[in-house]
Amino acid sequence: MRMKKKPNKRDYSPWMFLAPYIIFFTTFIIIPVAAAILLSFTYFNAIETPTFIGLSNYVGLITQDEVFMQKILPNTLTFALIVGPGGYILSFILAWALAQVPKRMRTVLALIIYSPSMTAGVAMAVVWTIIFSGDETGYLNSLLLTMGVLLEPIQWLQSPEYLMKIMIFVTLWGSMGVGFLAMLSGVLNINTEIYEAGYIDGINNRFQEIIYITIPSMKPQMLFGAVMAVVGTFQAGAIGVALSGANPTPQYAGQLMVNHLEDYGFIRYEMGYAAAISVVLLIVVYLFSKVAWRLFGEKD
Repeated sequence: MRMKKKPNKRDYSPWMFLAPYIIFFTTFIIIPVAAAILLSFTYFNAIETPTFIGLSNYVGLITQDEVFMQKILPNTLTFALIVGPGGYILSFILAWALAQVPKRMRTVLALIIYSPSMTAGVAMAVVWTIIFSGDETGYLNSLLLTMGVLLEPIQWLQSPEYLMKIMIFVTLWGSMGVGFLAMLSGVLNINTEIYEAGYIDGINNRFQEIIYITIPSMKPQMLFGAVMAVVGTFQAGAIGVALSGANPTPQYAGQLMVNHLEDYGFIRYEMGYAAAISVVLLIVVYLFSKVAWRLFGEKD
């Protein structure tokens, strides 16, 4: 007598564990991105019903928005190309340097370097505003006046000449976040025997050691650090408004795509146009992330 086979029951327990993540990811990522893409094809002032206008917002952004093409886009690219690679390289150099010091000192130094990234950017902007204050009580002006370098105070945060430079400096100062910790972990977990084998095979100095052993051995951490650098760079765009206290910033000197989006979305209430800017920003972030993946992603 043949035994009847019981039907195979699918195990849904993994989906139960994944359900919270899927729900939150769909609610706070997929739905907002889809809504932004749809709204970018409409005229929407947050009061009336959205009106479909096709590609008009994108055409206007590229052909009619002179501020975007002449100020915002160059500012964003300049800021991203300096802060992104600059912060990334600085994170790796500091992580590698810390790996060479004793453990107790390394822990203290890592905490000191990482601590600025734990503080909200707006809160830190208050501190930097005091340092770069445009009157004689500002720490930088006071120091330079005392030393005789300046004859009168400089309006650092209201000057188109200095605002972008200060934004880049402040952002780099606070850019040692989780990407830096991931790189530090990657350097510390490389097997020391690999270095010994490398020196037997002909490696002569520390620079060759970094190029041929350290970086190839920690590609996952390098990729994670690169992605976090890209995301952090574009998230830091609000620092210009926080420092200058105005949106738009003086003569658009520190105005980035994030600020332009907030200007049209939450000040002018042109939500459809703001959605188009957000989609362009999303594409820019995606392209930068793809470059990072091509450089450090695993090749099949």
